[in-house]
Amino acid sequence: MKIIDTHQHFWNYDATRHDWINEDMRAIRKNFLPEQLAPLLKENQVEGCISVQVDQTTEETDFLLALAKEHSFIQGVVGWVDLRAANLEDTLENYRDAKALKGFRHIIQAEGAGFMLQPNLIEGLKKLATRNYTYDLLIYAHQLKEANEFIKQVTELPIVIDHVAKPNIKNSEIDDWKKEITALAKYPNVYCKISGMATEAHWETWTMATLEPYLDTVVAAFGPERIMFGSDWPVCLLATSYSKWLKGVQNYFNTFSNTEQESIFAGNAIKFYKL
Repeated sequence: MKIIDTHQHFWNYDATRHDWINEDMRAIRKNFLPEQLAPLLKENQVEGCISVQVDQTTEETDFLLALAKEHSFIQGVVGWVDLRAANLEDTLENYRDAKALKGFRHIIQAEGAGFMLQPNLIEGLKKLATRNYTYDLLIYAHQLKEANEFIKQVTELPIVIDHVAKPNIKNSEIDDWKKEITALAKYPNVYCKISGMATEAHWETWTMATLEPYLDTVVAAFGPERIMFGSDWPVCLLATSYSKWLKGVQNYFNTFSNTEQESIFAGNAIKFYKL
């Protein structure tokens, strides 16, 4: 069965630029590049990946696009541009021939209340839709209510929620997150990545059973046709290995039909990111 990893990162570690990698995360305070990922993909029979931004600069977008040119297993890039900028159209035009560039992301989880509802951001997102780009939505669970108000204004833009909107799995908080993410799933343009969950749980003690109530919720809300697998490598290494995470997700879905599994592990990614 074909597998595409819809969420991983590359970086040349820089203490200033990557100051979000705090002391608890010191295990990933080093370079992570295609040379480290390629053997993991091969070992786990993963055909390709989507490389997602971590820095909020166009230099980051260019860095990822350069890597995609060198490594065919990088099947798509989710970059960054300032969607609120007056010159957004010019910036997007500059990327017109960058075939690997599939969409964009902003670290909204670090922004304050109201960020998603800025008129110039909404206008920027509408411009992405006209150019057939996608948008990765990186938020915490407490931002889901605002996300609902935001998404209803951009229903023509394919949007995927990263890391199931980061519920507080560590403290078993589920009710509010469940209500809000289920509400978001009513928009047919919204997908959800099965990624980043182990790092929201207790890093040392989590099991797939810990995650099951959250997985059950997402599957019930979005259905097999709007969810996709992502590793969140190398951030996932704080709590799990690449193989353990992939195998855990595969085991969870092993009672689903072959068609459903093919959609979850590759088909939905191909459709969403136009691979």
